[in-house]
Amino acid sequence: MPCLFRALLPLAVLMLVTVSRAGADTYPRQPGVDARHYVFRLTLLTSAANEIEGEAAVTLRVVTAGLREAALDLATPRADGKGMTVAAVTSATGPVPFTHRDNRLRLTLPPGLAAGQDVTVTIAYRGVPADGLRLIDNIHGERTAFSENWYNRARHWLPMIDHVADKATGEFIITTRADYQVIANGTLVEQVDLEGGRRRTHWRQDVPISSWLYAVGIARFAVRHAGLVRGVPLEYWVFPQDAEKGFALFEKDARRSFEFYADWVGPFAYQKLAHVEAAGMGGGTEHASSIFYGEKGITTGSGPVVHEVAHQWFGNAVTEHDWNDIWLSEGFATYFTLLYTEHAEGRDAFVDGLRRSRGTVLSLETKLPNTPVVHVSHDDAVREPTNQLVYQKGAWMLHMLRAQVGTATFWRGIRDYYREYMNSTTSTDQFRQVMERVSGQDLGWFFRQWLNRAGVPALSGTWRFDAAAREVVVTVRQTQAADPFRLSLAVGVVASEGALPAVHQMAIDGGETTMRIPAATAPAAVVLDPGVWTLADFGAFVKAP
Repeated sequence: MPCLFRALLPLAVLMLVTVSRAGADTYPRQPGVDARHYVFRLTLLTSAANEIEGEAAVTLRVVTAGLREAALDLATPRADGKGMTVAAVTSATGPVPFTHRDNRLRLTLPPGLAAGQDVTVTIAYRGVPADGLRLIDNIHGERTAFSENWYNRARHWLPMIDHVADKATGEFIITTRADYQVIANGTLVEQVDLEGGRRRTHWRQDVPISSWLYAVGIARFAVRHAGLVRGVPLEYWVFPQDAEKGFALFEKDARRSFEFYADWVGPFAYQKLAHVEAAGMGGGTEHASSIFYGEKGITTGSGPVVHEVAHQWFGNAVTEHDWNDIWLSEGFATYFTLLYTEHAEGRDAFVDGLRRSRGTVLSLETKLPNTPVVHVSHDDAVREPTNQLVYQKGAWMLHMLRAQVGTATFWRGIRDYYREYMNSTTSTDQFRQVMERVSGQDLGWFFRQWLNRAGVPALSGTWRFDAAAREVVVTVRQTQAADPFRLSLAVGVVASEGALPAVHQMAIDGGETTMRIPAATAPAAVVLDPGVWTLADFGAFVKAP
């Protein structure tokens, strides 16, 4: 989803006082059942109508012995005629009783099911999607279909457990006109031309993913198979009219960013990575193994390639357990885009990006007061979980964590975290526990301060040279109305014009802190945070008279 460039909704939430969440998001969980595998057989774009005809084989694993009911999310018909109508539900033993109301398909399961037992039900349905799957003309006037399931819109066209916490493997078997190509998650199993000018395309995703990461695109494409990157097929799919700009955009960073994340974080989780031009959306959406980019961006040669590639590791392979912890996707992808910049373009470009991000956070703090990064009981039904704080402040939290534990330890923790939770779900607490283990530090205060507390420190102060004591005296004040933050602030003493600053760490945990730094002569200047490691609103810092 929901890339950095998507239009974002403001979200006001309450402040937590502990690292642990006050509650999960409000999606109605089913602890007694776990989705294991989906097979979606869909027929669409064979006529001028927007109706899809579907058959979904859903395999559920029973977690609680004796479970008698399971529910899938599937949009019910609306007054405008859009929505899905279920014709029948069957299993290996015959018809399955069901009800379909209020966007929930409730299934009556047979008695005597044991824990660990799998049950497969097949749902025959049809309808016109109100959302989630768009059957529209692209910018070149050609009819297409593209999914965009973020963040709870898979239910508009696919019967499934439509929540980030439930990962499953899956398949798409798409029948459409033979002049179309179909891209989806995973590996291409077969492509068969049928009678009547139709074609059936079968894609299979063998690694479990969350519902919103399922993707289908149907259009006329120019396809470039760009070889292997770290042993994984790399593909570019663009509309033929945009081939030159699209291929050039993807060639610029798709391969190098993939190599960076594979080398520094861990192995890629999926069977291929396709970069796909899509109609009806902007920015980019990081579907597992098939990233979609807005067509208007492609025509101008722009798109958030590095950000979306980062998501394949964080958000896709390692996925937050509920929407309160969306920063584990977006904050990570934002910071790891900056880390790639540091790797590919150097420290100056990296620091420029950090400064822009810090400016964005300071602006957001006035627009989204009392809004911490980690949400509290996010209401899944009424609003999406993203705001720009989860991107930008989430990224800054990771940057300051790197300063807190050291760069080598930070990367060790990242690799351990990825290895432990790859193809699974995780939480802020679990990430904290990994970083505490590798660093040997108690980081509870740090996570509370930067993720569960709203606001940032406002810093100002003075410095002077005490000739008699041969010391530089630095005083820093926290001027925000809220309680003081706990900081390790870098103070740079510039001995002479043009010299690099000698950096000293200043421990701050109150409203005013003074530090004395030995110095043989009066320095040319003293600066705060010369390496750009602290998220704060820096006010006046001047030489005292």
